[in-house]
Amino acid sequence: MTSARFPRSARVRAKSDFDRIFQHGRRVALPVLALHWQSGAEPARLGLAVSRKVDPHAVGRNRIKRVLRDTFRRLRSDLAAGDYVVVARPPAARASSEELATALRGLLTRCGALPAPAGLPLPSAPGTMPAASPSVPTPHEERG
Repeated sequence: MTSARFPRSARVRAKSDFDRIFQHGRRVALPVLALHWQSGAEPARLGLAVSRKVDPHAVGRNRIKRVLRDTFRRLRSDLAAGDYVVVARPPAARASSEELATALRGLLTRCGALPAPAGLPLPSAPGTMPAASPSVPTPHEERG
């Protein structure tokens, strides 16, 4: 089991790492948070980006970071290896701690880094086509 601490080795800190993840990683987003990630061989690491545009007050920005760090720390042992950067968006300033934690869990599940909770179907990605109805003949069946 991974330690419950959040050591320096579990953080994305260097500008070059942030740049690499933003340029070459993948992205999923919600109105409150965006998640950029890049898989790797090392255990999961977290980077946070919470700007003054999100909340002009340091107290508010620090609350957002504290909640996200704590949620990530609790999930870290279950996450796929790689680097994860969470970018807070302005609605995050008005979100409760539970809403922020739920949003992060949802993004990690959507990107495949966290297994979906048992018994719940995975939400379909927006823009995907629905499954074809079995009663509709395919072009090959129509030709006979």
